[in-house]
Amino acid sequence: MIAPSRAPFEQNQFGDGDRFASMKDSARDLRHAWRSLLRTPGFFAAAVGTLALAIGAVAGMFNVVNKVMREPLPFPKPDRLVYLMGTAPGSDLPPRYDLGNEHYVHYRESSKLIDGVFTFIYGTSTFRVGERVERIPMAWPSNDMYSTLEVRPQIGRLPVESDNDDAVVISDQLWSTWFGRDKSVIGKWYFVSDSLKQIIGVMPPEFHFPEDETLLWVSSTIRASDVRPGNLGTPIVARMKEGVTSDALAAELTRLAKGLPARFGASPNYTRILDKHRALVIPILDRMVGPGLKTSLYVLLGAVAVVLLIACANVANLFLVRAEARRRDLTVRRAIGASRAQLIRFQMAESLVVALTSGVLAIALAAVTLPLFVHAAPGGIPRLEEVGLDAPTLIATFGLVILVALACGLTPALRSSSPDLTALREGGRGSTGKRTWGRDLLVAGQTALALVLLIGSALLVESFQRLKQVNPGYAIKDLYTFQFAPDQPGLQDGPSLGAMHNRVMDRLRALPGVTDVGIINNIPLDEGTGSVRVRTDEMSGDAQPVLLNLNFTGGDYFRTMSIPLLQGRVFTREEAATPNSNAIVSRSAAAKLWPGQNALGRRIRPSFGNQDTLTFTVVGIVGDVKQNDWRESDQAIVYMPLTGPTPSAWGMGSPAYVVKSGRTESLKREVRAVVHEFAPEAPVYREFTMEFLARRSMIQLSFTMLTLGVVSALALILGAVGLYGVLSYVVAQRTREIGVRMALGATAAAVRRQIVSQGTKVVLVGVLVGVAAAFASTRLLGTLLYDVKAVDPIVFAVMSVTMIAMGALASYMPARRASNVDPIEALRSD
Repeated sequence: MIAPSRAPFEQNQFGDGDRFASMKDSARDLRHAWRSLLRTPGFFAAAVGTLALAIGAVAGMFNVVNKVMREPLPFPKPDRLVYLMGTAPGSDLPPRYDLGNEHYVHYRESSKLIDGVFTFIYGTSTFRVGERVERIPMAWPSNDMYSTLEVRPQIGRLPVESDNDDAVVISDQLWSTWFGRDKSVIGKWYFVSDSLKQIIGVMPPEFHFPEDETLLWVSSTIRASDVRPGNLGTPIVARMKEGVTSDALAAELTRLAKGLPARFGASPNYTRILDKHRALVIPILDRMVGPGLKTSLYVLLGAVAVVLLIACANVANLFLVRAEARRRDLTVRRAIGASRAQLIRFQMAESLVVALTSGVLAIALAAVTLPLFVHAAPGGIPRLEEVGLDAPTLIATFGLVILVALACGLTPALRSSSPDLTALREGGRGSTGKRTWGRDLLVAGQTALALVLLIGSALLVESFQRLKQVNPGYAIKDLYTFQFAPDQPGLQDGPSLGAMHNRVMDRLRALPGVTDVGIINNIPLDEGTGSVRVRTDEMSGDAQPVLLNLNFTGGDYFRTMSIPLLQGRVFTREEAATPNSNAIVSRSAAAKLWPGQNALGRRIRPSFGNQDTLTFTVVGIVGDVKQNDWRESDQAIVYMPLTGPTPSAWGMGSPAYVVKSGRTESLKREVRAVVHEFAPEAPVYREFTMEFLARRSMIQLSFTMLTLGVVSALALILGAVGLYGVLSYVVAQRTREIGVRMALGATAAAVRRQIVSQGTKVVLVGVLVGVAAAFASTRLLGTLLYDVKAVDPIVFAVMSVTMIAMGALASYMPARRASNVDPIEALRSD
């Protein structure tokens, strides 16, 4: 039993003065509370430890969500910055798609509701300074990016139209790491993407766009005369004028898009798409973060908030037990004149001391664990590197501490502030089984909250397991992939590049342990494919072409990746370096183009830009693959050879090589040596194993699953501890009653059943409430789940049974202690 407080009694502390304590009285209460808590170290440690873990978790997740989702972007008035996209219900386009340069030019010149607009593309390309050459992340924005974002360089100037594509602006990081912050770099010329360009400016350290890793921006001027309508897929960002709403801008842009065919011309199919087109205006942060990541962060923040509620319920239960144990002490104070407000203040001081101590420890825990969280988090989260304890987090934590103090201490303080004076006459007699409905209610609430987290965690685990069992259409074991970018005068067209790639593949096949080598322009799980509209000879003139994914391949790619050849053949070695008009299609592509018919030997006409006169013959049909994510449906892909129908049709300068070998982890040095033989000037980059790419594609789900699993386990433990604490106290209070019953003939088994039954009933109530809450809340996991229903009856049933079993186990220990009560000793002690 917890000892009653021995705080010094002072008449002026409990007199009839003003109900609001003075600063001096409050300080005295806090000192007394501190001394009282130190005399009960077990209670103090349990309460502080429980709350510190929960408050630390909430503080850490608050900081992450605040940095990523809530804090404004480092641009003036970021709430007016929006992405412009489109939707065309009834067309073959995705539900949301990026627009084309014709939209950008037309909006720039005709919109009355925007202050600026720009378009951009981004990727990686080579940057050469002297003997140092690397592949770095860079972007090619239109020159009005800077004015639209309202940013300025820290030194130098910004691009103008007369710069054409010959000027670059570099990041502060690139300026520091490559040039040692030498200001004389302004005006100098360097090789960027295989051509000389002049550095004209350096952006400030806080500027990052479109990705945090972007190091360089190439000038770009897009003129109306350069526009080729129908080439969709280019991101566009605009700044809305002051007072303009997203709906108003969307309505204006939808109307403006109707005029695109008259101004730029359009194919019949593109005209049909524009008839269905509706503009979408999306806040820039929503697009940068993405719905999946946004859901993950808010789910985790909600989960740690639930743990905090459970922890508060646990500590409130501890305070209720503490108040019961010191009931006689509080009764004495009330009897000699202490007011109810003063008793409440006296007890709230203890709650505040516990909460403040927990808050300090929580900040220390967050400072240690936040870097670990950031390190474990998936890549691509904007501004994640800025996560760390800051003023907003400390202020929010302090506010949370005050709320926790109220949540944990107010109810026990109110209940014990009006003690029954008859307790003075009861002396030391044991309880005869007072109802503990208040504590039972808290335990039921803990159980319900813990069950919600358990069900959510189980759904994510099941999703993860099902995702791991997905057949993506290709192998991932023993595969190594890399790229390099040759820069040689003789590599100018498809045949020359194809011949060079053939020689490199021959050399790689000669490496020990290498069995197969292939090439693909866009490797699955690392890069998305392009798209192309395809017509067949069988289509009538007014039929809409079929939108397919487009990729380019050579060597033994399909055999290397274990993609099955269903019919026909793959591309030959000669087709990689000789102009040809052959193509391979995936099973889904064949079904879309010739449903129910044999696709082998048929002809297709892809539309490359405005060119749709080139004809290709289907020489092979291969299995479907999942290109971007294992959650997606199989993609319909048309594969082209490395060399097109003419030498200048296309050339694959830096496709991805795929090498099959049982020693992928040790190939890196040998592969680099082979590349150096053929292209000593070329950097090797994007070096991965396919197993790594597969793990990376699931890291967001696995990270959320792991974090939520840890939080759920903590909630389960706290819930069990709460139930154990309540029943232990009940047993202690009912020692005399249990002794009497056993003296009258009750068996130990009957006593155990009664105590376990009492605990199980409380848990059952919590489970019923938890199932109802989970039924409503698990739908929020929708974007994270794969092939699992948000309301899965099996998961709900298994987790409910688990919760009941845990409750029964937590009830058994106090029940076992109760059944061991010696009736004679229990009666004698009273």
